[in-house]
Amino acid sequence: MSTRTDITMWGLTLAVILVAASVQAEPLSVQEREAITRLGSVQGRAASEINPLLDQVSKAGERGLPTDSLLNKLKEGLAKGVEPTRIDPVLRQMTSRLESAREVLEEAKARGMEEGNRQRALETLAEAFTRGATKDEVRELSRLAQDDRHKATQEELAAGAKSLAVMKEGRIPSKEGTALVGEGIRQGYRSSELLDLGREVKRRGSDFEEGRASLQQLREQVSRGEKGDRLFREDRSGSGSGDRGDRGDRGDREKRDDSGRDRPDRQDRSGGDRSDRIDRPEKADRVERPDRIERPERIDRPERSDRSGRGRD
Repeated sequence: MSTRTDITMWGLTLAVILVAASVQAEPLSVQEREAITRLGSVQGRAASEINPLLDQVSKAGERGLPTDSLLNKLKEGLAKGVEPTRIDPVLRQMTSRLESAREVLEEAKARGMEEGNRQRALETLAEAFTRGATKDEVRELSRLAQDDRHKATQEELAAGAKSLAVMKEGRIPSKEGTALVGEGIRQGYRSSELLDLGREVKRRGSDFEEGRASLQQLREQVSRGEKGDRLFREDRSGSGSGDRGDRGDRGDREKRDDSGRDRPDRQDRSGGDRSDRIDRPEKADRVERPDRIERPERIDRPERSDRSGRGRD
């Protein structure tokens, strides 16, 4: 009797494993495939051109990688009318970055870092690599994040890496930026706070570069647990900004090039940047409008008779 029960339980376990394996082996649903195939057909693309791209996304899902950003990039390219042969290398590059992100996060997990939201961590770290962060920088952040006071998560590590990448876009040196972000992780900064820190430092990049502000003093403030707007108050003393008043400082910022602002979350959920961007085919030259037809000159009206009854002088 017990032998029969064991066989039954073994059969049920095997069935569950097979079902789970089949689900993992086909991360894309039939509906998703059909929707993307229809999108391609609208642009005149045959299913035989679309299927290899879908298979590429599916295989990434089989390896445990998130597929949302890959699917979004595929849809974006097809909607723009881009040839599938040009979409293919973009998807491969994005997949490679996701694999690099998984590698570094697994190393952090092996050192005892909590996982958190794994999919978000993978996508955020892949975006950090897209924007210029390196594996070695993330590994250094992971080392700095080891602290008994705060148990950092992989999601926070990924957000810290993206924050560092944003700072580097503002010409902040990697060493100083890594130390600042690492201190933020140790102090328990949430993912959103780490990203805000990167944006604010990038926006003031010229101040740090020209000595009007100090990264060392900013790091000391972070080490004291200061967060948010307390770090960048206009009247903060010791920032190296001199005696500029609120109005003058605000005017300087308004004149500052808006390119210093972070624009992360535009695709940036699609996981792409300039190197991943799929451009539209060039449009045909615009047909020039014919020259505007000039109106004929107005014919002067005859002078009205003098209604006053008096003659003219």
